Amino acid sequence: MRSVYVLGVGAHPWGKFPEKPQLQLAIEAMSAALGDAGLRWRDLRGLVAASSRFEGGLGWGLHANELLQSVAESGIPAVNVGGGCAAGGIAIHTAASMVASGECDVIGAVGAERMPKGFIPRPPGVPDDITDTDYLRWVAVGATNPAYWALEARRRMHELGTTAEVLAQASVEMHQHATGNPLARYRKELTIDDVIASPTVSDPLHLLEICAVSDGAAALILGTEEQARRSGGPMIRVAGSAVATGQFGDPAVRIPTVATASDDAVVHTSEVAGAVRAAQQAAGIGPADVDVLEMADNSAWHVLAWPESLGFLEPGQSDWMLQRGDFGLDGAFPVNPSGGFLSFGEATTAQGVLQVCELAWQLRKEAVGRQVPGARVGQSAVLGLGANGASVVLTA
Repeated sequence: MRSVYVLGVGAHPWGKFPEKPQLQLAIEAMSAALGDAGLRWRDLRGLVAASSRFEGGLGWGLHANELLQSVAESGIPAVNVGGGCAAGGIAIHTAASMVASGECDVIGAVGAERMPKGFIPRPPGVPDDITDTDYLRWVAVGATNPAYWALEARRRMHELGTTAEVLAQASVEMHQHATGNPLARYRKELTIDDVIASPTVSDPLHLLEICAVSDGAAALILGTEEQARRSGGPMIRVAGSAVATGQFGDPAVRIPTVATASDDAVVHTSEVAGAVRAAQQAAGIGPADVDVLEMADNSAWHVLAWPESLGFLEPGQSDWMLQRGDFGLDGAFPVNPSGGFLSFGEATTAQGVLQVCELAWQLRKEAVGRQVPGARVGQSAVLGLGANGASVVLTA
């Protein structure tokens, strides 16, 4: 298997852009990544796209095909991958595998999304299919995602003693990182009082403790070591990548699900933890080797819980590390220097791609205003519908 390197990265800012179709967001992100790599559309030998369910893709999730038909009908392979909110990470894993196998020397991975307003207001799934458990979950339970995150937050408060102030501080930290990121949608500094004073969405989570929904797009160009040396830029290697699904006995709240019994031997959010472990194994590293983590923080609870469930910290350790400043840019374990989902708002299928773009900027020492000093190993972690998890490790 060949080594895989990041040749270029690019992203469209996050926000709401009603005047721009999803396709335009994707074109701008891909063009930026190609420009960063010093390449043109005609230099691509393949394209992998994270497919959205909300719009675009010719109505069939064919986002890579739609993009190529719009700008570069060159006959190259177009691969479209699903995975819900993990689709961006899965797209990068797929593209990296195509380079490593020898199928492509230069390939693009892209995710672009325009989200409906609100907490994803219409239920996913197919109403006519009685086996579609996710549709049944939304309709029968009548709860959007913040309700589930709130259940987990309340459980953490009960079991580990997390306070409302610590939850609020997690949001404050993420927004602090975003003040230096021109791509972030929300770049205003917050205080703990600001967060707690914001409306309660689902107790104990307030409005400023959950991610919004946004429009956005991000892209990477991956290639061989020869291509990377030819480009003359920093040598950023995709040292490991992995995808995984959930394990039976996972204590994560999933209603309804095939597995309703929890098992103490199975880690929470096992699909993401499994992908993180597999990516580290592929890279030949352990949790202690990771200098910076870009992970899905759909809520303030995620900021505290995920570093523990993913194997970086012990249960309850996040609370005092956050309070000590260890999650900060110059802390012992920087988390989401980009500002994370809380500062961007989630553009579902694009988010996993943006995470890896941020890691590349960090390792190239180009993350102006949010640079983690001395970062040489970065890892992403993202969760998607259907118990999908994806993770990518970059090394400098």
